[in-house]
Amino acid sequence: MDNLIYLDNGATSFPKPEPVYAFMDEFYRNNGVSPGRSGYDLAIETGNIVEDTRKSLTRYFNGTDPNRLVFSSNSTDALNLAISGLLNPGDHVITTALEHNSVLRPLYHQSLYNHVEVDYIPFDGNGFVDPDDFASRIKSNTRLIVVNHGSNVIGTVQPIKEIGKLCKGIGATFLVDASQTAGKLPIDIEAQNIDVVVFTGHKSLLGPTGIGGLYVKENVIIKQTRAGGTGVKSAKRTHLEEYPYRLEYGTLNIVGIAGLYASLNWLFEKGIDNIHQHEMNLTRQLRNGLAEIDNVVTYCVDDLADHIGVLSFNIKGFEAVNTGTILDGEYDIACRTGLQCAPLVHEQLGTDRIHGTVRMGLGPFNTPSHVEKAIGAIREIASTYGR
Repeated sequence: MDNLIYLDNGATSFPKPEPVYAFMDEFYRNNGVSPGRSGYDLAIETGNIVEDTRKSLTRYFNGTDPNRLVFSSNSTDALNLAISGLLNPGDHVITTALEHNSVLRPLYHQSLYNHVEVDYIPFDGNGFVDPDDFASRIKSNTRLIVVNHGSNVIGTVQPIKEIGKLCKGIGATFLVDASQTAGKLPIDIEAQNIDVVVFTGHKSLLGPTGIGGLYVKENVIIKQTRAGGTGVKSAKRTHLEEYPYRLEYGTLNIVGIAGLYASLNWLFEKGIDNIHQHEMNLTRQLRNGLAEIDNVVTYCVDDLADHIGVLSFNIKGFEAVNTGTILDGEYDIACRTGLQCAPLVHEQLGTDRIHGTVRMGLGPFNTPSHVEKAIGAIREIASTYGR
């Protein structure tokens, strides 16, 4: 474990900042009670951490009302809440070929069971979608446009401000999946014309697994598709309509929120711009090193402007899964292989036919030495197995 070089931060960031571990342990030992259910001091103190985390995330997204920051289990959960709550039978949705299955599968289910029509915008050779392509797909029943802000396969960051402006012009709701970018890049719902932004805690926000959520701009209506306990107005037979209770159900993951509270404090103290720059420096080092190795092909990283620290590659003639197995077993390098839950990306790249790619995700605790060792390992594997 001490020798492990962890390059799978696109899946889950690891390790977490030390204050996250310490605060979660202290908080859960001393404040492990349900917030908002009772009026005793401990419940109030726990509730204060929850509300402070809402406020911190609301400021990060440049929202106006912390009550409209809703917690969920992760971004998949939040995307399901948003997609099922925004669409009605017969609606039309525009999305992209860059999406994760957390978007693709809910939309497919909507098309299968609710007669929702879905159009998919392809990306260009550099990995970006063109806002004009969205304009050409608009119909009279277009209700929702969903875009992955940062690709978890090729790392490209999409022009959401321009796409959001288009949505605003036609009255369609703009839903942004910020699973990869929340904690790496500035996200401003006003400046970027975003109606709903979805995030998860365990990736670039450097928090624990099992916590995520969404921010819903005022005047955006997401209908309720679940019901349950809220801890307030218990005599009411129907689920509450006001936020955050409108989309929150049951007891919150308070230890997850506590971890997110601590990670946000750490991120903002260090500066997300500084962290992003560090990760991109490492990504550039990795890209440049791989470019010098025979039989290695990379995807959409010729220009690293508008990218996050995610890079996919293959060794020609060698299965991605085998590369990953050797990196792990012989070099103690952890990375992700396969389709990365984003099959349409691979279908367009053509890598679906060779069972995906090897993906490396750089994080704040990676170093140039880690990258150099990874380049050396790939060079040795390519020289032995590549063709």
